[in-house]
Amino acid sequence: MKKESIPFGDAMGMKVAFCNAMSVDLSDIKKFVWVSGQLAFDENRKLVGKGNIEEQTEQCIKNIENALKQLGGTLDDVVQVTVFVKEMVGLKGIHDVRLRYFKEPYPTSTLVEIKGFVDPDALIEINAVAAVCK
Repeated sequence: MKKESIPFGDAMGMKVAFCNAMSVDLSDIKKFVWVSGQLAFDENRKLVGKGNIEEQTEQCIKNIENALKQLGGTLDDVVQVTVFVKEMVGLKGIHDVRLRYFKEPYPTSTLVEIKGFVDPDALIEINAVAAVCK
């Protein structure tokens, strides 16, 4: 899939796993996949990483990866994520994890601080949009 992106740059003072804008040639697209917000639940529906934003971020991404796999996609197909956090602390840890899973060009991203989640021990929730290639 041909993706073009505008890098974010270094305004946050750290390496980040997102870009400012992205385009995808529609002739390359087989389908779009929207993945609902994923909390850090494992396959047994237990929240992992209580009190640990990095572990929870990793589990959220693994859940997105699993949903995409079931629909014929991969994390490389992700073009946009929305990240919800309880607190704005831990951003570097979140991006360190995201940088292990997402490759350039990074997806676009929005980060929002919210009051809470369905599970009171959840620290982060991530949803995704993917453009799966033919």
